[in-house]
Amino acid sequence: MSYKKFTENDIFLNTMKAYPKVNFFVYAGNVYYNNIPTQIGNRNTTVRNAPEGYISLYEYNIDRPDVPLGSTGDADGTRIPRFSLIAEAGSVKTEHLKTGPIDRGRIAPWISKDSARSSFKTVGAFVVGKSAYNSEFQYGDTLQGSYPLSASITRELVTDFRATTPGYPTTSGERHYVALRNRLDFYAVRSLHYKVDSPYGNKDRQTINLISIPSIFYGTKIKPGSVSLKWMITGSVIGELRDTRENGELVQVSGSTGIYSPDVGKVAGVVLYDEGIVLLTGSWDMNGKQISIGPGGTYARPKWIYFGVGAHDGHTYDPTFASASFSMDFKGHTETQVVSMFAHAKRGETNYSNNPTFLTYGQDHMEYTSSHSYEQRSDLLIKNTVSSSYSDYSASFHRQVYVSRVAIYDKLKNLVGVATLSNPVLKKEDQDLSFKIKLDI
Repeated sequence: MSYKKFTENDIFLNTMKAYPKVNFFVYAGNVYYNNIPTQIGNRNTTVRNAPEGYISLYEYNIDRPDVPLGSTGDADGTRIPRFSLIAEAGSVKTEHLKTGPIDRGRIAPWISKDSARSSFKTVGAFVVGKSAYNSEFQYGDTLQGSYPLSASITRELVTDFRATTPGYPTTSGERHYVALRNRLDFYAVRSLHYKVDSPYGNKDRQTINLISIPSIFYGTKIKPGSVSLKWMITGSVIGELRDTRENGELVQVSGSTGIYSPDVGKVAGVVLYDEGIVLLTGSWDMNGKQISIGPGGTYARPKWIYFGVGAHDGHTYDPTFASASFSMDFKGHTETQVVSMFAHAKRGETNYSNNPTFLTYGQDHMEYTSSHSYEQRSDLLIKNTVSSSYSDYSASFHRQVYVSRVAIYDKLKNLVGVATLSNPVLKKEDQDLSFKIKLDI
């Protein structure tokens, strides 16, 4: 088969933009993503092995059960663990493993401890710190992680941390806020509501509701003008925030008393589109029913700084919290580089196949070979595949082939890819055909 070279008119590079819609609904301490119900598997509690409200990265281990450490595994004993991890006094102890990774019935990443000193953040359900890595694992031991990797939104309440420990963050929420301070000042050119210290207040002294959205949900960035946050009590919307100005300001567009509510028009926070962060500082009373906002019987009236209570923030469920629910909608922005290639099968070309069924069955294929030449037989008959309207009757012979694959080679004639057609395509000798191959990068 001869090689065909792609010309400059046969290869096109494009950028495909998409704006996927995303919805998170928080109710009674549970998070729901795009109204996707829990799918119960045949061998596992959930098909994707990810909690409700989470997305499974790569969707590994679909409906694969996990064989716990210490169990006997299958009846034939093929999954018996060869080492165990024990949490004791905050450390990790292990029987050294030198025979390879454990087969626990799921796909799992693993590496060996060597001079490169590569490691996972966690091994199984345990965090591997520097001291545990140095003392508990020997060179040659296998460190095994776990799949699937999953992600969901997270809410953190940041209070006036400078009142007790000036300039020193103590909680994860405070550390995350401090990491964003320079970025907030950078976006002040869009709106003064971003600025840490502005006429609208000093965020270091304010209570901040920080909601983090992993990039897997939105892609490159959140689309400006698409963000909507709704606070509902007993199913009725008592307030909605939208970035109507597309500059990151979250403006209240409705309230519990209708569009003429005195809170309408107030800015309750900002959105960091590129980072996937929502910061809410609105602390005014939304004239709603008093609800529980956390453990220990803490109650307060609805405020935007309490939006999304229960979204993986450690707050336990309280019966009085059942009346409140939260909805967050936005659109993502994804850009995918697409390579389109056109492979042409011109008239009079691409009329031979290496498939053995291309030749009539039962012929002697003996070739003539010597130290100076190699000659194939010239009298071999090609199988007539032209269909006939009559049974047991062959129509007049025409040279034709069925194209099932298109191979792509580099300039050194190394095979770099194969495009397989879902169904073979008939190519007659007097036809011109073009095959469009698309590759998303």
